[in-house]
Amino acid sequence: MNSLLFTIAQAAPAAGPKGSPLQFPIMMALLFAVMYFMMIRPQRRRDEARKAMIANVKTGDRVLLTSGILGSVNSVNETSLIIQIAEKTKIEVVKAAISQVLDKDETPTEIEPAR
Repeated sequence: MNSLLFTIAQAAPAAGPKGSPLQFPIMMALLFAVMYFMMIRPQRRRDEARKAMIANVKTGDRVLLTSGILGSVNSVNETSLIIQIAEKTKIEVVKAAISQVLDKDETPTEIEPAR
């Protein structure tokens, strides 16, 4: 009896899953689409909004720098700004150092940590 079961078990190979040859490329395309809409596209929107904010900085704006310094813009150059941080104290910073452009009485919000 045991030899009969052993013979039957050897004769019937396990049936493996038969998938479409296009299954893997389709899954990879779906994974890339999900990553694009969840990660890449929102980051591009944030970058575009930041570039627009930096491009629209003008004299008299109140800004918060990435270092935490608050000041008002005295002059705008092509790549840098002259910012007055205290009476008779001016510093020159690159435009990329701007974290937020603030209204006259607005307090700065927390900066989100880099991801």
